[in-house]
Amino acid sequence: MQVISIARQLATINDYWQPIIVGELNGQVVKVVKLQGEFVMHHHDHEDEMFLVVKGVLVIDFGTSSKTIGEGEFIVIPRGVDHKPVAAEEVHVLLFEPATTLNTGNVVNERTVASPRKITDR
Repeated sequence: MQVISIARQLATINDYWQPIIVGELNGQVVKVVKLQGEFVMHHHDHEDEMFLVVKGVLVIDFGTSSKTIGEGEFIVIPRGVDHKPVAAEEVHVLLFEPATTLNTGNVVNERTVASPRKITDR
């Protein structure tokens, strides 16, 4: 058991869209990530995904609509729902999702992180 500082872990991240695992429980992982710019439209066939905005403003584009998530707010994206995170400026996010969740879901491209690093990897 250890106490994890979300701010301290986010301070170690230098690259956007590169999540790191900061905790695990019951087959779920807690990840932190810095975002800036647009991601890829994708969905997750088997997993719901939770985005909690720690700093900044995140827009989730659903193709025909969008939701804006501010600091201290979160959204749960149900499995199967196409979505694209968009960050006009740097955003710090905490993700909570099953350990099997691939960051790009049904899309594999240069932003796919198949094996996110863990804080213990440092």
